[in-house]
Amino acid sequence: MGDALRAIGQTLSNLGYANPRLQPSGKLTFRLQRLLSYYNKQDLPPDRVKPIPIQLLQTTCNTLRLASHPRSDTLADMLTLGFFFLLRPGEYAHTTNPESAPFRLVDVHLHRDNIRINHLLAPLHILSTAMFVCLEFTTQKNGVRGELIGMGRSGHPSFCPVQACINRITHLRQHSALPYTPLYSYFVTNWFGVSTTTLTTELRLAVTALGAEVGLTPTDVSIRSLCASGAMALLCAQVDPNQIRLLGRWRSDKMLRLLYILASCNKSLCNN
Repeated sequence: MGDALRAIGQTLSNLGYANPRLQPSGKLTFRLQRLLSYYNKQDLPPDRVKPIPIQLLQTTCNTLRLASHPRSDTLADMLTLGFFFLLRPGEYAHTTNPESAPFRLVDVHLHRDNIRINHLLAPLHILSTAMFVCLEFTTQKNGVRGELIGMGRSGHPSFCPVQACINRITHLRQHSALPYTPLYSYFVTNWFGVSTTTLTTELRLAVTALGAEVGLTPTDVSIRSLCASGAMALLCAQVDPNQIRLLGRWRSDKMLRLLYILASCNKSLCNN
């Protein structure tokens, strides 16, 4: 955004017109300063994240699911949803940020053969027949209220966005959760929630064990890496960058520029 505005201003100056970006003092106009500052806050900081190869994430989820415990199952489900839907941390994990807006049980839409399944009332065994899932935006950043973003089945037994949502719905309903319960919640004698810190710890444990094979160290990754990881997977699959931006809800090209550079410097990110 800043580069495009600068180019426009320079073009107008070369034609003999006043540069509308600048005040007489040569500084950016107040409105542009506020606008660019707002956009920077909305987008993920690209210098703080590195994408994680999908194989490492799949291995992590496989290991978590082998534990067969509500906590580990929830960790695997939320890692899966964060990756496939390019979510921001506060949308799929508990955080102290007052502006976070987690997706909730009521925000999920399940579909089979273009027919929506009433996931709040349908028998639990019907949920497993769903082939497509959507998340509905309410107050999430850069999202349009009421807009849906959907995913089909990935074909992977433990790393599938549809199955992850079915798992969450099933667990929450089995324990009589209210419709507005965050998807990251789980019940073990009481209600708990998967936090951003817990997910970051889990990712770093996986990188400690396997990261040397792909050139990563634990400090290279955090929960913010999931969004970059999902975007990198789409980029390597040659998905249109504009579609990736829409899915990631990014207002600038900062993240995509970083991913292009990383993909060029480290071919293994796309080969894995």
